[in-house]
Amino acid sequence: MAKKIQSIRGMRDILPTQTPLWQFLEIQVQTILTQYGYAEIRMPIIEQTDLFKRAIGEVTDIVEKEMYCFTDKNGDQLSLRPEGTASCVRAGLQNGLLYNQMQRLWYQGPMFRRERPQNLRYRQFQQIGVETYGMAGPDIDLELIIITAKIWATLGINNFELQLNSLGTSEERSRYRTDLVVYFEQHLEQLDNDSQRRLKTNPLRILDSKNPALKSLIEQAPNLMDYLGENSKQHFEFICQGLEALNIPYVINPRLVRGLDYYCLTVFEWVTDKLGAQGTVCAGGRYNGLVNQLGGKETEAVGFAMGVDRLINILELNIENLNLKGLDAYLILMGEQAEQQAMILAEQIRQQVPNIRMQVACDTGKLKAKMKRADVSGANYAFIIGQDEFTQKTIMVKPLRNQDAQQSIALNELNNLNYN
Repeated sequence: MAKKIQSIRGMRDILPTQTPLWQFLEIQVQTILTQYGYAEIRMPIIEQTDLFKRAIGEVTDIVEKEMYCFTDKNGDQLSLRPEGTASCVRAGLQNGLLYNQMQRLWYQGPMFRRERPQNLRYRQFQQIGVETYGMAGPDIDLELIIITAKIWATLGINNFELQLNSLGTSEERSRYRTDLVVYFEQHLEQLDNDSQRRLKTNPLRILDSKNPALKSLIEQAPNLMDYLGENSKQHFEFICQGLEALNIPYVINPRLVRGLDYYCLTVFEWVTDKLGAQGTVCAGGRYNGLVNQLGGKETEAVGFAMGVDRLINILELNIENLNLKGLDAYLILMGEQAEQQAMILAEQIRQQVPNIRMQVACDTGKLKAKMKRADVSGANYAFIIGQDEFTQKTIMVKPLRNQDAQQSIALNELNNLNYN
């Protein structure tokens, strides 16, 4: 017996009953980004492996353990993209979008990491990313945070906490890193194996450890804020003052860091306690050194990425309050003449009501069976055209989601119905 073919572990199907919620989220985000003047860019899901080694770092878990890599027939080393920023920078450099220019870009699509599947952590996951280039001032950092806050408000999400920090400049962070290593070396016996490994390769990431046994030790570690120079402080204060003026609450988290050297100044995350261990739904920051690291000129850059899968889970908790638009009508034809003209009649209705969402019953069954399918479709109305209606150019309208009486109206009066 042939082995049953199923989806790959850690990857899943988004079924037709689920996609309206995904479409709702995607449309809302796209609308807001368009309002702010951001342009969509679409990159391939397969890139040269070296791109991610240079951007993410060869000693990171993503590159060492989690990427889907393969050799193609030409001998090229390729990978499914584990994140979007590196691909966006590569596309910007290759197509001349970055040098001496200001860009506001966004993208969406699947990313791939071979992690251990668990709740809300998939091997194929969806991200929406926003990247900006060529703007050095803190105003663009502030704009990105404002956009994320507006997205949450539009989606009806009010249980996120904004955490904010500054990484300063590379020189300031280097001095901090030296003192941080000295501190942790003095408490080496308290560090777990993962933190001891990071101490040699990426000591700032120890601050991000989720091991509760290290909480007290990390809290007593040197504070990066104490190492910031005047310009870095002013950059950070501008953002904080702007958030306060706009009544966007935030918490300064001095342990919020990034492990790669090209990050600088602003870092922020939106977190929630509604998703268990997977609490971060959006992470952003400034990465002025990445474009240069990937072969371009020194270019200011700041962006964020949000996990769509986790946002969908949050929206599902509040789905009753969302206006998810399904079918407006289910068209039922009865009688030989009406059934033969089904598609012609359907197009006449669509011309009368240009934005109507309508499905046609493409079968010759009995009315009772068709009405059951109309109800299952989720449509607000059943449109019924029998022999009499066909002759008189009328339509029987039966509400399916309330107790209103059915009524017979002229075909050219369908615009008067309430489709909301």
